[in-house]
Amino acid sequence: MGNILIGKGEVPVHLLGKYGNRHGLVAGATGTGKSVSLMVMAEGFSRLGVPVFMADVKGDISGLAVAGSMNEKLAARVQQIGVEAYANEASPVVFWDLYGKLGHPIRTTVSEFGPTLFSRVMELNETQSGVLDIAFKLADDQGLLLLDLEDLRALLGFVAEHKAEISKQYGLVSPASIAAIQRALLRLEQQGGEEFFGEPALDLADIMRQDMSGRGIINLLAADQLILKPRLYSSFLLWLLSELFERLPEVGDLEQPKLVFVFDEAHLLFDDCPPALQQRVEQVVRLIRSKGVGVYFCSQNPDDVPDVILGQLGNRVQHALRAYTPRDQKAVKTAAETFVQNPKLNVAKVIGELAVGEALVSMLQDKGIPMPVERALIAPPRCRMGAITPEERAAVRARSPVGAKYDAAVNRESAYEILNKRASESAAEPAPPKKGETRPAPAPAEKPEPEKPSKLDEFLWGTKRRQGAVEAAAKSATRTVANGIGRQILRGLLGGIFGGKR
Repeated sequence: MGNILIGKGEVPVHLLGKYGNRHGLVAGATGTGKSVSLMVMAEGFSRLGVPVFMADVKGDISGLAVAGSMNEKLAARVQQIGVEAYANEASPVVFWDLYGKLGHPIRTTVSEFGPTLFSRVMELNETQSGVLDIAFKLADDQGLLLLDLEDLRALLGFVAEHKAEISKQYGLVSPASIAAIQRALLRLEQQGGEEFFGEPALDLADIMRQDMSGRGIINLLAADQLILKPRLYSSFLLWLLSELFERLPEVGDLEQPKLVFVFDEAHLLFDDCPPALQQRVEQVVRLIRSKGVGVYFCSQNPDDVPDVILGQLGNRVQHALRAYTPRDQKAVKTAAETFVQNPKLNVAKVIGELAVGEALVSMLQDKGIPMPVERALIAPPRCRMGAITPEERAAVRARSPVGAKYDAAVNRESAYEILNKRASESAAEPAPPKKGETRPAPAPAEKPEPEKPSKLDEFLWGTKRRQGAVEAAAKSATRTVANGIGRQILRGLLGGIFGGKR
């Protein structure tokens, strides 16, 4: 009870549910069985009632949604390992897809994604990133909702038109930087990024569900196409991890995790990662354990993960590595040194000898002490070990509990509509008098003129017209609420981690 059978060496090896939030690593060369190990873990957590979120990079993990079939080889493995009450069965699965083709669309708003992740996805330089920060800060101050890429494009256009006034208040904004950001935004749209930004935005509660029988839902993100845009893939998963960190309360150590988050192709997260960003990721991994979330990295080599994070990963499954190159030899050495040594095993030698379906395994045991490494046969999953058909996927998607909520996009009033409306109103105002033309002087004001607003406020909120005392108070209250909303909706990257919302 509360344990997951991973495999068997000289003794059975279990992942203890109460240490499932101590994070983990599944590593090994291509074709050595990493996907099967991930499926065994996902099934095990699901049976414990723990929801799982993981990416399906090759499409083969989708087999979790369908029961497997028994054969002689599988029966022999079950008997050899001693799996109790083994029966082929499907797990409760919900399919997601940023592009909305192989699963429910998964969306977030531009505001929630934040300027730093946008800078990383669009490969902006430091100067361009600074201009994007200014644009987001302006939207925050003016209470402009940034929901989709249309809103961001409209905001950038507004910044370009009012660059002189904005430069005085926020810092220098150059047309060249804005143009570069707009070009990068166009590339992001062409890559399908526009499908990801919008509403309804993902509600974290919908990936932390159980089915009617109490089993945790396994959320599979279709990533076979997304992985071709590695920066978008890694930035999306990083955003989701940061949202979990920001929004979930502290719970300490539970009997089992509230959610298990699997980061496949983990090297993509750290490739070309700025030092400041890597430092924040390290901080997340250290602290998110106390919020009941276990993070499991999957990659080919252990040294794809920085040492500081690698030291936080208590549950290890190491499949075969082939030491053909100096880098491979270094990876083997790194993997061997990170295990608690077993005097019966030459770890560095065994890593190169492991067959498919075998792994070196070390899990946290009682009192959180890592066990000596075991050479183990990995237990077989109960689902299909392979991809499902389009018809089977459609059937699973049709009975999904969240399809009605996410399949239809919503487009409410936001920055694009507000800025276009104000531009139309501004164009409809009377033109200023021409040189030499005289116009009747306005009647003297019965009440003192309010404080003159800035040009930005005039454009956005129509404050050129005179205000009575009641109207001025109402407008002031409206602006206060709008600015409050802006502060609530707008985050930089990993908002809570960078010291709060912007």
